[in-house]
Amino acid sequence: MGKAPRQRYTDEFKDEAVKLFNDSDLTIGDVSKRLGVPKSTLLYWVEKRSDSSGSSKAKKSSKVSDLEAENSRLRKELAEARMERDILKKAAAFFAKESGRGSRS
Repeated sequence: MGKAPRQRYTDEFKDEAVKLFNDSDLTIGDVSKRLGVPKSTLLYWVEKRSDSSGSSKAKKSSKVSDLEAENSRLRKELAEARMERDILKKAAAFFAKESGRGSRS
């Protein structure tokens, strides 16, 4: 059994496929199923054309996921800083109370 012959697509077809993806709310998977094109091939076309034509939905979605990841990281960092602050407040109050009693000799 040999490999199936490689499918060739015209530049016009590629442009229309990318346009369909960019102008609709469909995912890469949805567009690839509708057109009968492998998802990886369509993603390659979108990325290739976005480099030359400016912004694309693929770039926007990756920027959004990067921002979401950074937001999540910052929330964790803030929660840790708040916890450390609360511990320090309690420790300062404890030692202030102890030094007020004159327990040191």
